[in-house]
Amino acid sequence: MAGSFISRGFRGRRREDPAVAGRVPPGQYVTPDFPVLSAGPTPHTSPREWDFTLNGAVDPVRRWTWEEFRALPRDTVTVDIHCVTKWSKLDTVWEGVSLDTLFAGIEPRGAFVTAFCDGGYTTNLPLRDVLDGQAWIAFAYGEEPLAAEHGGPARLLVPHLYFWKSAKWVRGLTVTERDRPGFWESLGYHDYGDPWREQRYQGD
Repeated sequence: MAGSFISRGFRGRRREDPAVAGRVPPGQYVTPDFPVLSAGPTPHTSPREWDFTLNGAVDPVRRWTWEEFRALPRDTVTVDIHCVTKWSKLDTVWEGVSLDTLFAGIEPRGAFVTAFCDGGYTTNLPLRDVLDGQAWIAFAYGEEPLAAEHGGPARLLVPHLYFWKSAKWVRGLTVTERDRPGFWESLGYHDYGDPWREQRYQGD
C-alpha cells in the first residue's frame, strides 16, 4: 500500500548494484529496509476476529475463519517487491495461502476482483493476475507472523505489480464483472500498476 505517510525507519538509501540490474524495474532503487507506508492508522485485528471472504460474482460465496484459513495448504515464496514510491526490496520471504487454493471449486462470473481491508482500503486487480501461482494471502514474513505495520494478521501479496496492489489488512476479495477503481486508483494511481512499464499514475 503506497502513499505519502512514511515511517521514520524509511531512510531512502539509493543502492546501485549491477548484479541485480535485471531484477529491478526502471526508476527503482534497491533498499535493505522495509519501509512502512500507510494512508491512515494501522488496524490491529486479532486472529480471533479475523476472517476472509470471497464474494460478489462467484458461486458459491466462501468464508474462512482464521483457524480454517491456517489449516489450508500453504506456500513459502521468495519474491522481489517494488513500491510505487521507487524502492525495491529483493528476496523477501513470505508464507501464505495461494489464491488458487482459495478459488478451487469456485466459479467466478467476473473478470476482476476488488480487495477489501480493515481500515476501509480497497484496490482493484484483474482476476487473471491473482491466479496461476501469482498471488497469495500472506500471514508470515521472514519466518515470523506478519506484523500489523506490514499488514498483519494477513495481507494480499501480488509481487509482479506495484506493492500498493498487495493490500494490507486484507479481509476478502469481491469478484466483479467490471473493473472498479480502488482507493489509490480513484485518486489517480494506475488501474493496473506494472512496475516494468512504470505504470504509477493514470496515463502512464
